[in-house]
Amino acid sequence: MANHIAEEKPLRKMADAFKDLANTLNSQTLDEAVQLEVATFSRACTLVSPLFRCLGIAFKFAELDYVAKVDDLAEASKSITTLKAMMDQDVQADCVRRAGSHTRNLLRVKRGLDMVKVLFEQIIASEGNSLKDPASKAYQQVFAPYHGWAIRKAVSAGMYALPTRQQLMNKLNEDEASARTQMQNYVASSGTVILYIDKLFISRDLGIDW
Repeated sequence: MANHIAEEKPLRKMADAFKDLANTLNSQTLDEAVQLEVATFSRACTLVSPLFRCLGIAFKFAELDYVAKVDDLAEASKSITTLKAMMDQDVQADCVRRAGSHTRNLLRVKRGLDMVKVLFEQIIASEGNSLKDPASKAYQQVFAPYHGWAIRKAVSAGMYALPTRQQLMNKLNEDEASARTQMQNYVASSGTVILYIDKLFISRDLGIDW
């Protein structure tokens, strides 16, 4: 098996895509008029998938779930233009919390983006070669509150199979300095996107903790 994934610079592609999303949101001034296209959003989200794969078995469940949910949003983009329109359609159909609804899948995808954001924040703040502590903190903060005992136990066991910091850098074809820069870029940009999605849910009284 190759020691790096097929994409030349997956971390850079991911950071650039979310920078574009953040710029799109920041360029729109009136809060109610701010729109994000489902197609553009789902394309950016697909670029995060390689990161989950690099983390190995500990996040295999997250990778499978995330990829399936992003695929659903990509399919939805063929007939629905914006995230707002997609959510409003589900609200009108009274199916927001139904398994498989686009809005429910959007919330799960947003959670995946948030987990990667927190992971990068923890990696940037740490100095050791082990990713166990950064990954554990990211999982506990973002995913653990929504998972049952069996999944939490499986993830905990998988943490011992995480790549080292250096192995992750090698898989992403980055050195420490370039990886840190791209991670910082993703943290800043994804924060803007995550906040926008949270506002879409909260403004419709849907909540984000389910």
